[in-house]
Amino acid sequence: MELFKRNVNRTHAVALMVFALVAAGAVLFSAGGENTQNPGKISFGQAIGKQAPDFELQDLDGDMARLSGYRGRAVILFFNEGAMCYPGCWNQIAALSRDERLNSDEVVSFSIVADKKSTWDEITQKAPQMKGAKILFDTKKAVSASYDVLSLESSMHPGYYPGHTYFVIDKDGRIVYTLDDPNMGIWNDKLAEIIAKL
Repeated sequence: MELFKRNVNRTHAVALMVFALVAAGAVLFSAGGENTQNPGKISFGQAIGKQAPDFELQDLDGDMARLSGYRGRAVILFFNEGAMCYPGCWNQIAALSRDERLNSDEVVSFSIVADKKSTWDEITQKAPQMKGAKILFDTKKAVSASYDVLSLESSMHPGYYPGHTYFVIDKDGRIVYTLDDPNMGIWNDKLAEIIAKL
């Protein structure tokens, strides 16, 4: 009986050691290597001054756009509801992409949607005002989650889709301005003012 108890205790000890090693390995694995889809998470309310989480998303041309690839330029990110949000988001996306103050050698603006690329391929064929829009496809919503925009006041589908949220990121990749807009306004003048101060 004593031998049986010792074997059971030894088995428990080995099981605990294996569990501890697996847990430690999981922590080390998640800490190492950069996940380009969701490398980290920021809190929207405390985002200013923080490094913008890096990401890589497909654009309308089928190319991959990586945020860190735009270091040296200011970047505007506009998270929005996408195709379902007509005409509000469409107007915002079109206005943002056509504004030369917000798209130049010094600054680039992207609209980030959770739609599939094929949805916007159809839209741009039927809606000429959307041609040339700089749209990135966050279909898994991992980037939207990392920027904490899925449950803000402007979201009409809290937890599932972003609403109408802007980030201005400086040339070093730091977030310098945020705006969550439940009214779906066009904020180009304010964004240009922030960019001019960088």
